[in-house]
Amino acid sequence: MSNPDTIQLHDCRNAFSKTLEALAEADDRIVSVCNDSIGSSKLGGFRDKWPERLINVGIAEQTLVGAGAGLANAGLVPFVCGASCFLTGRALEQIKADIAYSNANVKLCGVSSGVAYGELGPTHHSIEDLAWTRPLAGLDIFVPVDDVETAAVIRYVAQSDRPSFVRLSRMGVPRLLPENYEFQPGKAQTLREGQDITLIGCGVTVCRAMEAAERLAGEGIEARVVNFPSISPLDEETIVQCANDTRHVLTIEEHSVRGGMGSAIAEVVVSKAPCKMKLLGFPEFAPTGSAEWLLDHFGMSVNGIVDSAKALLK
Repeated sequence: MSNPDTIQLHDCRNAFSKTLEALAEADDRIVSVCNDSIGSSKLGGFRDKWPERLINVGIAEQTLVGAGAGLANAGLVPFVCGASCFLTGRALEQIKADIAYSNANVKLCGVSSGVAYGELGPTHHSIEDLAWTRPLAGLDIFVPVDDVETAAVIRYVAQSDRPSFVRLSRMGVPRLLPENYEFQPGKAQTLREGQDITLIGCGVTVCRAMEAAERLAGEGIEARVVNFPSISPLDEETIVQCANDTRHVLTIEEHSVRGGMGSAIAEVVVSKAPCKMKLLGFPEFAPTGSAEWLLDHFGMSVNGIVDSAKALLK
């Protein structure tokens, strides 16, 4: 991240659609369901290849999830796609009752999550989706960090018989993982070692944490950086190890500070490995503005992460 002009950024939705099409080629049980979101979900290629296997219910998110559950009950493997703010907010009861409680083999794909729709304002920000879905027992929740992990997560959920929610951003991110990476649910990855403080991120914040760690190293502070793509199940062993090793934990997420990844990690820290900890995220409704501006404004820029880490170490 040290030279942004030379870094290639990847839209994780492209990895999602490419992988989904490859899986559908080999497994005719795979279908897609969307809510008038073919473009934003990158389902155009899927539609062109298998028009009979794409169901567009229109702007009706409760129907979207209910249809996905019905298709799963019929033995198909539905990928239910829509803007994360509406998929989780408008259809939460259906996600709870029809998917999680009923153990329906549905793959919920929340696209354009976080503040990716920044200029459209608070109604389109999806900064509560993890808080809404995380308490639902039996629902796996994954937040890929880059295009490589997105493809790996989609391959995993396609072969799993468990219901899942995959949170996908439309913001371009650099590639952080190797091509041969294999996703494991419930496992985090340490991307940089350090003994002074642990920076934990998921999704689009991890690359910022990596650059912040480089800047901290220039000031003699060695920060460990950990990617947490699996929110449920959660890698409690790594949390405890980081808390015990560094005694300072800073979480960074494109989500509310209430109920998201940071809250999940804090629940483990407070009960199993108490240490100094701070949660970086959105403390309130986020206003209208570009995604980059919103992240910077609420302390999730590289400089903001550096400042929070140094304050925590005091």
